[in-house]
Amino acid sequence: MRIATWNVNGLRARIDFVQHWLDARQPDLVGLQELKVTDDEFPFDFFSDLGYQAAILGQKGWNGVGILSREPVEVVQLGLPDEDEMGSRLIRATFQGIDFTTVYCPNGKDVTHDDFPKKLVWFESLARYFETVDRRNEVVLCGDFNIVPEPVDCWRGDAADGTVFCTDEERRRFQALVDLGLVDLYRSQHPDEQKFSWWDYRGGAFHRGMGLRIDMLLGTPGVAERVQSVEIDREYRKKKDGNTASDHAPVYADLGP
Repeated sequence: MRIATWNVNGLRARIDFVQHWLDARQPDLVGLQELKVTDDEFPFDFFSDLGYQAAILGQKGWNGVGILSREPVEVVQLGLPDEDEMGSRLIRATFQGIDFTTVYCPNGKDVTHDDFPKKLVWFESLARYFETVDRRNEVVLCGDFNIVPEPVDCWRGDAADGTVFCTDEERRRFQALVDLGLVDLYRSQHPDEQKFSWWDYRGGAFHRGMGLRIDMLLGTPGVAERVQSVEIDREYRKKKDGNTASDHAPVYADLGP
């Protein structure tokens, strides 16, 4: 089984690009973030023609999360409890025995911005919610976390410490999720490799290697034991057939039986 996460940065602007990736990589289960469409605007038929079912929690022009799957999922949760003000940022469902949640975590903008403390509170709410999930099962929590877990996950290294994405406050909240019994699947396979999943569109950041690893697949030990490989799909941060990529690369993992 191939599972994946991808912040598409606007589905309408990226739909042909997403099709190109689906055709090339053939994932079975995908968490999507930053759809920027309402439920009514979502192209369910388009994805059905490609062989995918979709479950989404949309929002007009902002946020929005969804799950694409080869077979229908059973939706368990739409939205993070007590965090409606922060928008459509969480969807949870079950698929072939996997309890699968994808999230689009708040950005925070800057450590001096009013959104920064709201981001920290949102992560606290996420940890409280995930405490209610039965983690004895095979559980995946994936998405755009907007946190750089370690200095190696930022092109600036520890020179970025204390800036947004790289503060102790953010990292403690990310670690609190991991401490619930989750494994960073990419890091479990690539313990020392510096590889990024997001690059700013500006300043030639992609080609200059100025990126961050903020898109993650986290899984319980039962999932981690099934992992055969995990890849950050850097090739799909490049233009394809004239279509502009998202500023995020997909991340996918292949699971054995």
